[in-house]
Amino acid sequence: MASRLIPSVGQYLRIASGLRHHVRTKATMTSPAEGSPAGGRGYSFELTDEQREFQELARKFAREEIIPVAAHYDKTGEYPIPVLKKAWELGLMNTHIPAECGGMDLGIFDACMITEELAYGCTGIQTAIEANSLGQMPVILAGNEAQKKKYLGRMTEEPLMCSYGVTEPGAGSDVAGIKTKAVKKGDEYILNGQKMWITNGGYANWYFVLARTSEDPKMPAGKAFTGFIVDRDWEGVTPGRKEWNMGQKASDTRGITFEDVRVPAENVLGAEGIGFKIAMGAFDKTRPPVAAGATGLAQRALDEATKYSLERKTMGKYIAEHQAIGFMLAEMAIMVETSRLLTQRSAWEIDQGRRNTYYASIAKAFAAEAGSKCAADAVQIFGGNGFNSEYPVEKLMRDAKIYQIYEGTAQIQRLIISRELLAKAKQTQW
Repeated sequence: MASRLIPSVGQYLRIASGLRHHVRTKATMTSPAEGSPAGGRGYSFELTDEQREFQELARKFAREEIIPVAAHYDKTGEYPIPVLKKAWELGLMNTHIPAECGGMDLGIFDACMITEELAYGCTGIQTAIEANSLGQMPVILAGNEAQKKKYLGRMTEEPLMCSYGVTEPGAGSDVAGIKTKAVKKGDEYILNGQKMWITNGGYANWYFVLARTSEDPKMPAGKAFTGFIVDRDWEGVTPGRKEWNMGQKASDTRGITFEDVRVPAENVLGAEGIGFKIAMGAFDKTRPPVAAGATGLAQRALDEATKYSLERKTMGKYIAEHQAIGFMLAEMAIMVETSRLLTQRSAWEIDQGRRNTYYASIAKAFAAEAGSKCAADAVQIFGGNGFNSEYPVEKLMRDAKIYQIYEGTAQIQRLIISRELLAKAKQTQW
């Protein structure tokens, strides 16, 4: 595809500084809904000038800073610290942090727009960036003023990472099966247990940790668990080895062990017993960006396949001119465009202050499958070259699969969608 002019580092920083100042000023005057592209005006497919600038900044960053190094991080599994630092400097990380904590207070729609562009470059690097938002979201939703200033404020002062610690070796989709326990003793909780598949686990400055605080095994999940903020440097917190995964290798994934960790009561989020609701509530805001990441990967697969099909010839003509290939490209385009619209709808809903669980799960389920299908079709269009690591599409295929697993499997999304659909149907006068 035709390359775009890339700004210098100085231009990058000037653009980002201006955007941050404008957004922070606006955040003190309007709500996310008022700043959304369709706020108070019905449906609109037009982006604001500010949104276009963010999109262009993220797009250029992906092409200039991420794509050139993506293969290196995929092969070595190194954590992309230099890239993450640059993303932080430009304001492309931690976009949800409230203005009163020094953040830009962007809405979910804006975050999705940025995420799609970064994922186009490398979803492993983008996942490391987005995992910060997942770790921060429980604090944004349920933290008190002191907790927000302490733990969110530090994220705006230097390029730190955080993690969302819910999944365990024996509890993934079955969150109610969590075994990690926190026992209250005086003004502290003693935390013991193990978390697994924790993104940014080895580099996090702090963790959101969900633990059982009820001794009653029959206590419903909505009352049995409590959310905690746990500092990485506390005694008893031990990250495990980096897991070598099939794809998204730039993302750091580890198990975390908590052994007699003393957690001050002041680090309880919300109140004891509401941790499950906080943890699940975060997904309404983080699943749209996950869908956006899958959409960015699908768009990259489509672009790579289209470009290759206009260069490769068989039987005397470009392979794009064969109907079999043309139809594959058309199907990929359908999936990309649909994924983007579903993602934008789910983000728009939550930015309007409405519960978006139904739309978020639809977007996440569809975009995840679109990413995998588009990446697999891109490999097919590349033929033997697609199976080779010298070409970009085999990485896309490996990276895509996790979208059907993390932040709620494809099957869990369908469970949520059917539950929401039937709940609404039972209230409908047919």
